[in-house]
Amino acid sequence: MPPTDASTGTEDTLDMRLPDELIALLAGEGPIPGDQLGGGPQNTLADGDLLDAVAGWGAAATPVGVFRLVPVRIQRDLPLITRWMNDPAVAAFWRLAGPDAVTAAHLRAQLDGDGRSVPCLGVLDDVPMSYFELYRADLDPLARHYPARPHDTGVHLLIGGVADRGRGLGTTLLRAVADLVLDHRPGCTRVVAEPDLRNTPSVSAFMNAGFRFCAEVDLPDKRAALMIRDRALRHLL
Repeated sequence: MPPTDASTGTEDTLDMRLPDELIALLAGEGPIPGDQLGGGPQNTLADGDLLDAVAGWGAAATPVGVFRLVPVRIQRDLPLITRWMNDPAVAAFWRLAGPDAVTAAHLRAQLDGDGRSVPCLGVLDDVPMSYFELYRADLDPLARHYPARPHDTGVHLLIGGVADRGRGLGTTLLRAVADLVLDHRPGCTRVVAEPDLRNTPSVSAFMNAGFRFCAEVDLPDKRAALMIRDRALRHLL
């Protein structure tokens, strides 16, 4: 689910016109060429220290393929993310249906901020198929609603394609992302989430990914399930 506040993020320091064929490829959910995913200059995003340089975290092996988080670039990724946001099943909870400008405003609120929230494509075997937001929960308005700890890291997720839903991919990817956070953010002891209580598939995916249900919390736009995955329990759950 999306953040309760979208006023913070990171700055995209690259203002580069990407080839039309790459934009068209992404809009069709085709594979991203390997040189667009690696560690070269085109893939370096100055997302500061608040989330320990997500762009450099690398790939994770999962039972369904090689997964990585690729920080969003609006010029490259806006058509694809806008299409996902206009899927009725997604729009019911993210509330970002509408033209490109609606999605762009949501992304820019993060990209033009101070690095406490980083929007990313979730890329599986070089194919962009999901959207994630990683954010500093201890610096987010969410921290007013639960006993936050320093460096708590929050996660929001949507699965883009209808064919990828309902078959356990959400659980697999959430576990992979939580592991990436804990592997690359040594100061973080917990990964947290706050899916809408009405979104039963999302709540179930978090629980199956090793998150424990801690409380119901009333946020400004929803009643949420506070979910936490603890570093100390990561190999037990």
